[in-house]
Amino acid sequence: MFTTALIIKICLILGVFLVSLVVAMYSTYAERKVAAFMQDRIGPNRAGPFGLLQPVADGVKMFMKEEIIPDVSNKFLFILGPSLAMLTACMTSAAIPWGNGITINGVTYSLQIADINIGILYIFAVVSFGVYGIMIGGWASNNKYSLLGALRASSQMISYEIAMGLAIIAMVMMTGSLSMKDIAESQRGWHWNVFYQPLGFFIFIVCAFAETNRAPFDLPECETELVGGYHTEYSSMKLGFYLFAEYINMFISSAVISTLYFGGYNMPLIGRFVHDPNWLSIIGTCFLFGKIFFFIFFFMWVRWTLPRFRYDQLMNLGWKIMIPLSIINIFLTGIIMWLNGKIG
Repeated sequence: MFTTALIIKICLILGVFLVSLVVAMYSTYAERKVAAFMQDRIGPNRAGPFGLLQPVADGVKMFMKEEIIPDVSNKFLFILGPSLAMLTACMTSAAIPWGNGITINGVTYSLQIADINIGILYIFAVVSFGVYGIMIGGWASNNKYSLLGALRASSQMISYEIAMGLAIIAMVMMTGSLSMKDIAESQRGWHWNVFYQPLGFFIFIVCAFAETNRAPFDLPECETELVGGYHTEYSSMKLGFYLFAEYINMFISSAVISTLYFGGYNMPLIGRFVHDPNWLSIIGTCFLFGKIFFFIFFFMWVRWTLPRFRYDQLMNLGWKIMIPLSIINIFLTGIIMWLNGKIG
C-alpha cells in the first residue's frame, strides 16, 4: 500500500508539473489570440489547425537558437538566474489542493501534493524566494539595463508582497487556518471568501499583477526604457525559462486566487445531482480549472486594455494606497468579527 501511495504521489507531482508547463505553453498562444481579438487581427494561424501548434514551434525555436553568454557576465550566476525563476515557479503548486481526493480500492488519495498546515506561508516563502532569480539574472548580466530591470523587479515585488500579506491576514482571521485545504473546505456552497472579503480580494489581485510582473505593472521589462529589462542579455532556452516562469506564475496566481477567494474546487449545488465521491472530485477539479482559466484570461484582458504605469506611480500605489487599504481591511474585519461575537 505504501508503494502504491508513493507511485500515485509521484504521478500527481509529475502531472501537476506537466499541466503547469502545458498551461504555460498555451497561455502564450491564448495571449496572442486575445491580443489579436482586441486589436481586430487574426493571430497565430499557420502552425497546425487554428495555429494550435504555435507554442510547440516557439519551443523548438527557443531550443534551436544560438546560446549566447556575454564574456563580461558572471557565467555561473547568469545560468542560475533563470533556473531559480523556473524552479520557484513550479514549487508553488505543491500546496494547492486541486480536488477533494480520489478513492481507489477503498483508499482515498489526496489531489494535493503537500497538505501542510502553513500552506499560505509556504507559497509566500517560495514566491519571495523567486525574486532572487530575477535579481541574480539582472546583476550577473553586467548590463546597466538588466541591472535597472532587476532593481525595479525586486523593489516592486517586495513592496506589493507586504500589501498582499496583509490582505491574507484578514482572510486568515475569518477562516482560522493557514492550510490551503482548510480554506478551500470552509467555502462549501456559496460561502466564498470573496463575499466576505471583497476589499481583500481587490488588494490581492492588484498585488498579484505586480508580483507576476504583468501589465500594467511590467516595469522590470519595460521595452520602451530598458530594452528588455532584466533578461536583455538572455537568449535561447534561458530566455525561454524566464518567459515560461512568468506564465507559470500567472497560472499559479490564478489557482491561488480561485482557492483563497472563490471556493477552489467547491461547486455549489452539484451535490444534488452527483452523489459518487469520485465524480464529485473530478467535476470539482474541472470547476477549479474553469476558474483558473477565467483569471488567466482576466490577466490578458487587463494587459491589452490598460496602459503601463510610470515607476513612481507604481511605487506610490503600493506604499500609499495598497498597504493602508490592507491595514484598514484588517481593522474592519476585526470589528465585524467582534460585532458578530466571533472574537471576545
